[in-house]
Amino acid sequence: MNDNEYTKEALKIAELVEVQGKSVVSKTIINKPTGTVTLFGFDRGEKLSEHTAPFDAMVSIIEGEMNIFIEGKAFSLSAGEMIIMPANRPHALEALSPCKMMLVMIK
Repeated sequence: MNDNEYTKEALKIAELVEVQGKSVVSKTIINKPTGTVTLFGFDRGEKLSEHTAPFDAMVSIIEGEMNIFIEGKAFSLSAGEMIIMPANRPHALEALSPCKMMLVMIK
């Protein structure tokens, strides 16, 4: 494992990414051939349009509320909740409030 700026340190997840007005902000924490961990900050009403990914992905809500759509079915998640989005299935995200989330994708 190669160290990065987040290695071997106790960190507060919510402080690692900001919510900025009318935008989606992302920060990659781990980027390895075997998977990634990325933090996102969404302003209220911001979205990621429907898309697919070739790997399973877990979304964990850190702050706020978000709708996650998987194959057209809506799931409302709030801080402390998570969901797994299956590989190759259409999914989309929409922030219901200013929101921070962590995306873990395993290849």
